[in-house]
Amino acid sequence: MIETDRLVLRPAVDADRDAIAALNGDPRVGYWLGGARDRAASDAFVDQHLAYIAQHGFGFWAVERRVDQAVIGLAGLWDVFDGYPFGRQIQVGWRLAHDAWGQGYATEAAKACLDHAFSILALPEVIAITAGRNLASQSVMRRVGMVQDPARDFDHPAVPEGDDLRPHVTFVARP
Repeated sequence: MIETDRLVLRPAVDADRDAIAALNGDPRVGYWLGGARDRAASDAFVDQHLAYIAQHGFGFWAVERRVDQAVIGLAGLWDVFDGYPFGRQIQVGWRLAHDAWGQGYATEAAKACLDHAFSILALPEVIAITAGRNLASQSVMRRVGMVQDPARDFDHPAVPEGDDLRPHVTFVARP
């Protein structure tokens, strides 16, 4: 568990599945993340990330807002999936409910994840990737001290050729 002034990052529990399904089913959230997911796909996503946390001791955590204990998103660290051009890397990422956008939660969660990556896990670097058009996520990356590494920018293998979300940028943070 990771705590910040306004957030608690922790493994998801069954009671979080409705909030996570709403988040994953929102097309505004899914636009940047390969599309909205139905309930079954959302539950499989949660199960996958819980198994990852159990195996590695870190992963994609539920983001709970302290003031009301609402789950407003997911954030964390995990291995970059197969098919990326730069080999095995640990990435930081986040997805927040639309009504939580623009309030600094993504920056707060990402910063806490990077602090954990460097102070607890002693990682030498962490990357973040997003579509070249996703300027909001790139702004978060910059606010937490990440720097774009154009040598690692790539066309995302899961996004069809010709799709304007296919070109991806890579940002890097080091301790």
